[in-house]
Amino acid sequence: MNPRALRATGPAILVVVALAAVIAGLAYGGGAAPLVIGDPGPVARWGLPIAKLFVNLAAAGMVGCLVTALFTLRAGVTRDDGKPTEFDTALDTASISAAVFTIAAGVTGFLTFIDAFNPALDIGPQFGAQLGRFLAETEPGRAWLMTVIAGAVLTVLTFAVRSWTATLLVAILAAATLIPMATLGHSGEESNHTTAVMSLVLHSIAAAVWLGGLVLMVVVRPLMSAKGMNAALLRYSSIALAAFVVVATSGTARAVIAVGAWDALATPYGVLLLVKVTALIALGFLGAAYRVRLIGRMQRPGASGSSARFWGLVALELAFMGIASGVAVALARTAPPTTANVPEVRTPAEILTGAPLPPELTPIRWITAWEIDPLWATVAGFGIFFYLAGVWRLRRRGDAWPLYRAIMWVAGLVLLVWVTCGAVNAYQDYLFSVHMIGHMLLTMAIPLLLVAGAPVTLAARAIRKRDDGTRGGREWILWAVHTPFARVITNPFVAAAIFVGSLWAFYFTDLFRWSLYDHIGHEWMVAHFLISGYLFVQSLIGIDPVPYRLPYPFRLVLLIAVMAMHAFFGIAIMMQSGLMVSEWFGAMGRTWGATPLEDQYIGGGVAWSIGEIPTLILAITVAIQWSRSDDRAQKRRDRHADRTGDAELEAYNAHLAELAARDERKARDERKARAGR
Repeated sequence: MNPRALRATGPAILVVVALAAVIAGLAYGGGAAPLVIGDPGPVARWGLPIAKLFVNLAAAGMVGCLVTALFTLRAGVTRDDGKPTEFDTALDTASISAAVFTIAAGVTGFLTFIDAFNPALDIGPQFGAQLGRFLAETEPGRAWLMTVIAGAVLTVLTFAVRSWTATLLVAILAAATLIPMATLGHSGEESNHTTAVMSLVLHSIAAAVWLGGLVLMVVVRPLMSAKGMNAALLRYSSIALAAFVVVATSGTARAVIAVGAWDALATPYGVLLLVKVTALIALGFLGAAYRVRLIGRMQRPGASGSSARFWGLVALELAFMGIASGVAVALARTAPPTTANVPEVRTPAEILTGAPLPPELTPIRWITAWEIDPLWATVAGFGIFFYLAGVWRLRRRGDAWPLYRAIMWVAGLVLLVWVTCGAVNAYQDYLFSVHMIGHMLLTMAIPLLLVAGAPVTLAARAIRKRDDGTRGGREWILWAVHTPFARVITNPFVAAAIFVGSLWAFYFTDLFRWSLYDHIGHEWMVAHFLISGYLFVQSLIGIDPVPYRLPYPFRLVLLIAVMAMHAFFGIAIMMQSGLMVSEWFGAMGRTWGATPLEDQYIGGGVAWSIGEIPTLILAITVAIQWSRSDDRAQKRRDRHADRTGDAELEAYNAHLAELAARDERKARDERKARAGR
């Protein structure tokens, strides 16, 4: 297919196939069937999922175009003919998508209100008051209101910005805009609520990047040279592969939770799920089997046939993506089989956490208890893969990389997986002491291992440098390290203040409560403590580049001060006479283990005593580095003396001898003067 023709027909293929898929999926799965009581009518039943489909497609155009442009296209350049560059076109496409996203989100929010409350439609004040209460007082209403506002802001920003940094910030905001929508699924009725929601969040963002990036490649093709387009396609292929892995793993986790058993695949939900999985597998197969090979052939002279086959493959991919997108919307309107087994009477633990109370925490359950957090499992998986790939690339070209650094990095991420997906995650909502163990590991032990891995240094050496004006992983990492913001937060005193201040600000404000009630708050907590601990450890013992480091004696002084504040924090927890977040830890209905107040006392003891062990290791490491620094300095002086033949020492001795001779002459002159008198 001709790329110029595909530029016009590609989005149409995607939309038409997606509409057909969502209509067929709703008809088969019963997602638009009339309700026995309170039926909102066919407009709401059919219009709501169709509007949601346009929200999803526009979100992909918005997020995918921004992310792909940041890693594949050049910013800050102009064309000689005055026409928009491919980077400008990407932002214009994102702006149009954001405008469609805003309108579709507004329609979706309104139809959600009609679907949920079935009000009498009129222009009177009563209807307006009902709609206002829906938007202000209900979770779906607030989520869609925030989404519409964010979409409007993004429409303006994507049209206005053109620089690297501004586009990066807008892309982050665009990705964050998808989070409220992803949290509105019917997963709240399932036992593994947090896992289901985070799977949906990852699934939505990764699918948007994948689909939107492909649309961008179609849009910018007529504006780019063959060589530039091939380079952009190769880079997009790497992004698409990472997005496919995230979509596949998060979709699998979501499917396991929703289906529950193999026989449930025979239900309408299960059949629709199989259709979506088949479409995604076909997309992965086509991308893996043909895209990279055809791109390589397109780089050869006279490869017009390969180019036509490649863009034909892109058209086929758009059709499969339309099927997957349409069926996904139909699935969201189809009740999963596991919701049929939801008990009518729920325990206090199920009401608060969305999961039944686990059995007593025994020694063996520290190993066997698991509650997977898809976000941090994904982060750790990619972190290990890319780190080892970087080490492998260095070894292939003959460069050395210390084995112990790779071991420390992998150990740190494995420990992160255990904290966020193992027994700590499974019991931290029920036992304050377990929560505090996880906190200490996140802020002290895991950063100690990760900093020793020196990931920035490895990335700077292993990732290929780009010379065409675009930015890849190496360029973005080095940019982040040298930003003014990085200079501030990596300052040793600022890092120490964040590290210590976070303890008090988190546990003695409503931030702690937010992290318990809201899974987004929980994820923020994990990220914040992990990053704050990493910055503090990096400022003391890291080898990755930072703008400023304290001399070793002052590093030890700063560490001792932080240790004292850390210990005082633990004692303050132990001295609490009341229960922190009592309506949570005191209302679980737990009959095993220590009482909530006793368990809180144990948690304070963990912060005071066990939490200091990594700090002690850190102090020993600083002392060892100090000693080695002195040894290296002495060796440098010795080598310099060997090279110069002790020239500096001889010059210094000659200077002393000259001073002594001058003093002797002065003394003789004074004696002669006295004798003459």
